[in-house]
Amino acid sequence: MASDPQDPNDPHGEDHHVGLGSSSSSSSFFGSDDSRSTTSSGEIPPTEPCFGAVAWGSASTIGRRREMEDAVAVAPDFVSIPCCHVGGCAAELPSGDSSGLRFFGVYDGHGGSQVAKYCAERVHEVVAELWKKGSDGEGWQRRWEMAFSDGFERVDDEVIAEGVASDIVGSTALVVLVSGCQIISSNCGDSRAVLCRGDQTIQLTIDHKPDREDERTRIESEGGRVINWKGPRVLGVLAMSRSIGDRYMRPWIIPVPETSFLSRSSDDECLILASDGLWDVMSNQEVGEVASRLLKRHRQRSSANGTLSSPAQAVADHLVKLAHRKFSSDNISVIVVDLKSRSSNHL
Repeated sequence: MASDPQDPNDPHGEDHHVGLGSSSSSSSFFGSDDSRSTTSSGEIPPTEPCFGAVAWGSASTIGRRREMEDAVAVAPDFVSIPCCHVGGCAAELPSGDSSGLRFFGVYDGHGGSQVAKYCAERVHEVVAELWKKGSDGEGWQRRWEMAFSDGFERVDDEVIAEGVASDIVGSTALVVLVSGCQIISSNCGDSRAVLCRGDQTIQLTIDHKPDREDERTRIESEGGRVINWKGPRVLGVLAMSRSIGDRYMRPWIIPVPETSFLSRSSDDECLILASDGLWDVMSNQEVGEVASRLLKRHRQRSSANGTLSSPAQAVADHLVKLAHRKFSSDNISVIVVDLKSRSSNHL
């Protein structure tokens, strides 16, 4: 179906609904837990004392680059498990009660789009498989840490074994899991996730940059160097110190994620996951303030008008366009997760 010509001053242009792992030059998609099993009122009843349903939206643009190298993935039915396996409240609930765990991923490729696309197709599958093979013997957090660590390593091995791309192509990997009571973040590279909680913006992941003291020490202990060329770079080449792919830069560039855990709070507003095309031109605080303000406004409009529009999608679209207007020179990809969606009756 033909669409209207894209406004050359609008980096986003016509929105397209895209599936898991899309890396089209300009795209958006959204969803919510309402699309899954519901009560007669159309709401998913949260299992107390878990928090309620979530909704999400995603937007991406090629921006000022010649090629779109970002990819995003959303798996709303990632795994369904008892809350005790995600550090939560259901340990005291009847046997068999489960928590739906949602998966959100942002992958920022470099040297080409192949590795980012492959990550968007495979990381959630591999992590779920490895988690199911593990046990809570060393604690539920350790089980998730191992699933992510081994999962990222396996996907890295598959990139070479299956000829996905040459060894000069790589991608960051940022993943956030959301359950009824827990937020789990796992990051490899310089994409970033933040949480808006009340009037605070909390950074959930720490960028893997070559000038980070512990990263520089690791690189130099392996005989590598951090050279300042348009910013600190490993051997003067890569601006991040961890990634999937990039085999030509081993042992200095590694596919090892850092994983963190945070219990959900009634003050939580939303999560923002994004490639560095957003963070290069906007601070955490600026992004958090814009997202929280727009979410509240769009929730109120949606409730007043009785519409099914997605506030999270509106915020994702706005952040991408705002970063472009602030002269971001990179691809820009954003996922917004509304932790007080309309199903939760929070406005």
